[in-house]
Amino acid sequence: MQYFFEFLGLMAVISIFIVVPGADFAVILRQSIVHGRRAAMMTGLGMGFSLLFHISYTILGLGLIVSKSLMLFAVIKWAGVAYLVYLGIKSFREPGFKVNEIEVTDEDRKPISALKCLGTGFITNALNPKPVLFFLSLFSTLVHHDTPALIQFSYGIGMATALVAWFAGVSTFFTVKPIRDRFIASGKWFNRITGAALVGFGFRLALARAAD
Repeated sequence: MQYFFEFLGLMAVISIFIVVPGADFAVILRQSIVHGRRAAMMTGLGMGFSLLFHISYTILGLGLIVSKSLMLFAVIKWAGVAYLVYLGIKSFREPGFKVNEIEVTDEDRKPISALKCLGTGFITNALNPKPVLFFLSLFSTLVHHDTPALIQFSYGIGMATALVAWFAGVSTFFTVKPIRDRFIASGKWFNRITGAALVGFGFRLALARAAD
């Protein structure tokens, strides 16, 4: 029963964590509108793999090393800042959608490989050191130190699955035709707003600090 209640506690917290809009949400939104549902879902899957990556090294004790190493934390942080700013500027500079793009289907939309989508999702999430602090705090608070690593890893699989499921729902919602059409109708303003949001999240990440 101990493991069951630990899992419930972790899932309750992660459910709140994943629905709060952030850089991941902005990337999924943009992928949904520009590249379609499948691309957005693959991006979300990449974020799920990244979340499992964060949890895995936390369980192995490497998260504590990252959180205490100012240099390592800074390298990861500034790489993440650079990537988010790059995505933001790239989005901001793109032109508006063409009118006939409103009618395209997933099959006809601008092609993008599944591997690239996975990579975008993974890198966006992985180059953010804040989950290091979050999962260190979460596991040290809610998980007993005697809980086997394999059980803890299964918790991580459940949490990553929840993240992927959430972004699958977000992808589905924003690719419903009437909703997507509204975003496309906004043309270049959609690109500018999402671009500015990503740059803003990059600047916010720049303010993150390692654990004392």
